[in-house]
Amino acid sequence: MGKLDDKVAVISGAARGQGRSHAVNLAAEGASIIALDICAELEGNTYPLARPEDLEETARLVEKEGVRVHPVVVDVRERGAVWSAIAQGVEALGRLDIVVANAGIAPMGRGQTIQSWSDTIDTDLAGVFNVVQASLPHLGPGSSIIATGSLAAQLGSSTKQGPGGSAYSFAKQVVAHYVNDLAIQLAKKSIRVNAVHPTNVNTDMLHNEGMYKVFRPDLEAPTREDAEVAFPAMQAMRVPYIEPQDVSNLVVFLASEDARYITGSQLRVDAGGFVKSVPWGK
Repeated sequence: MGKLDDKVAVISGAARGQGRSHAVNLAAEGASIIALDICAELEGNTYPLARPEDLEETARLVEKEGVRVHPVVVDVRERGAVWSAIAQGVEALGRLDIVVANAGIAPMGRGQTIQSWSDTIDTDLAGVFNVVQASLPHLGPGSSIIATGSLAAQLGSSTKQGPGGSAYSFAKQVVAHYVNDLAIQLAKKSIRVNAVHPTNVNTDMLHNEGMYKVFRPDLEAPTREDAEVAFPAMQAMRVPYIEPQDVSNLVVFLASEDARYITGSQLRVDAGGFVKSVPWGK
């Protein structure tokens, strides 16, 4: 018996990284999965995004857990397309209980343009709105909504990292505020809304030249090995990054009845990154 038997979860950005990890871990607890991902490049992004074969691999891994999966290639920036995709997923799988609004990009380093700002806001902010709002008509009492924030949202604006970095920080801050206020409205319906705020996570969003340059601005073309030396500076605990599994453990908890009275929370999985940077009482 799993904690989420007979439940259905929708997850955006499910083709790889944190999204895939969340899909597999929720499936391992018995939830069937509506897996959404754009599976294409964005003009304003600065590193490769997932491909259709990545989403296919997520679907294979979910099915391996003995549950059903409904994968959909969809751009979370497109409101109508998201509403249609989620409605189709609910029709295919019969219900919806869990929403994980996870899709995001973080363009950093060379190649950023004003399109980087637009694509990041549209994905990391409007994309969260679209996934959550499209899910609301299908949710009943006991449902759980989980949005992926970031330690960046907790540490304030980052205007020094170009339009992509600035938009990323802004979007995650607004997502945190959105979760706070929506939780109040949905509490009346016994629907919970929470945000998880990871520090650096061992995914493609972290492992690319643009992000390496953020951590090693002293080098013209830093490598992963160069950046690994600087990554631990982000955390109080001396680790370079956390794993997707570390975030998924919290997502499973928030999706389950174990967290039935937790709502409106901003939960950090940051190895002490916040307490290291922000004095008590701030």
